[in-house]
Amino acid sequence: MDRIMITGFSGCGKSTLARRLGDILRIEPTHMDALHWLPGWKESSDEHKINLLSPVLKRDRWIVEGSYRRILWKERIDGADTIIFLDYNRFLCLWHVIKRRVQYAGKTRPDMGKGCNEKLDLEFIKWVLIDGRKKRKKVLKELSELKKSKDIYVFRSMRETEKFVNEIERKERK
Repeated sequence: MDRIMITGFSGCGKSTLARRLGDILRIEPTHMDALHWLPGWKESSDEHKINLLSPVLKRDRWIVEGSYRRILWKERIDGADTIIFLDYNRFLCLWHVIKRRVQYAGKTRPDMGKGCNEKLDLEFIKWVLIDGRKKRKKVLKELSELKKSKDIYVFRSMRETEKFVNEIERKERK
């Protein structure tokens, strides 16, 4: 596991998983949200994100978490040796988003662009519950087609993800 792509729904724990795997494997994770959001919740240009992400994908070892299918999606898939899709229940994701809003009230999360204090609005709730899930079947189909050439993991629960992380940690300690 040298080049890891983590994708999934908003609030599923992609950033947390990236940090945990990064600590275990000693790889600094790249968070797509941090590339996307400029201070004050302004969206950066696609060119900006591509310019920041391209050099990361040239490294021997990387972890990139986040979806942003418009931004070097194919390059991330092609370059990754391991792809993880967190396919959690929408209501669990919403619960995580609410907890995150409380935990980081008035602050910016470590995996977010600077100057983007945590917020929660109806538009984002709709994204978590409905709009952000529209490509789920497409992603699952893509991943099933890659199983012969990549290590693909689809986790449907936090318990499955935790078991995976614990196994990686055990292997790395040896």
